[in-house]
Amino acid sequence: MGDVIVVGGGIVGLTTAVRLQERGARVTVFTADPPERLVSTVAAAVWYPTHTDADPRVLRWAATTYEEFRRQAADGVPGVLLRRTRMFQRQAADGLPWWAEAAGDVQAVDAPAPYVRELRFVAPLAETATYLDWLGDRLVAGGGQVVRRRVESLDALFAEAPVVVNAAGLAAGALCGDPTVLPVRGQVVLVANPGLDVSVRDEDDPEGITYVHPRSRDVVLGGTFEPGRADLDPDPAARAGILRRAVALVPELAVAPVLGERIGLRPARQGGPRVEAERRDGGLLVHAYGHAGAGMTLSWGSADEVCDLVAGG
Repeated sequence: MGDVIVVGGGIVGLTTAVRLQERGARVTVFTADPPERLVSTVAAAVWYPTHTDADPRVLRWAATTYEEFRRQAADGVPGVLLRRTRMFQRQAADGLPWWAEAAGDVQAVDAPAPYVRELRFVAPLAETATYLDWLGDRLVAGGGQVVRRRVESLDALFAEAPVVVNAAGLAAGALCGDPTVLPVRGQVVLVANPGLDVSVRDEDDPEGITYVHPRSRDVVLGGTFEPGRADLDPDPAARAGILRRAVALVPELAVAPVLGERIGLRPARQGGPRVEAERRDGGLLVHAYGHAGAGMTLSWGSADEVCDLVAGG
């Protein structure tokens, strides 16, 4: 495949870099920020195509990613867990949701009011700080590089490599002149894990989306989904609401000490993720951005498509 530069060191960028390397490319990742400042590190990173419209490509990416994370969990990859999931729904629906065929065995059971049913399935979860380190180490061990460097022009990179992958998250739109990219602010609260090992969701709560995702040492409580809001200042009212809704959903959390909170900007795009190639004068540019809050959920499937685009470029 030759030399490839991947712009972006989040979960989409690093996953894509690893896949390209596996297919024979010599890969360098440019990342403007250290891992602790990436939105991928803030994310709960639980498999579920949240706020993602039904689309055959997205379904394919989600299914591929689900199976890859199941394999990684079985292989003991650091930071990858499997969590039984209970997803409460407040609105009646015919049949299972569009994403269910990508999630293995999804069962629908009756649920008490105010819910109409509960979906049960097993969802992979990535503890992102640990998992991003593993991805980076895997890339470097295979001969790749991760370089701290802020990119101002994608075209300028063709002087260094014939293929450039634009996986820069929220910055990707400015780099390629796409005005449909927008931030979606998310706030979560972290509490000590009182012994929970089941994820619980209520995305239709009229007071705000609610989720409880237990990791090995803490629990991620969420959340907020605010399109167009780009500040990173903690919102005390949002924090109190998250805690109140989470405890109502999982009463065991009432005694869990609060460890902190995180705010991040999901890299969304009107019309959904953009994964496509375009031939520029200097070389091949492949876009992989706009995954919003489903970056982890679509990461490996999206990476496979990028590899196919590079190979066919």
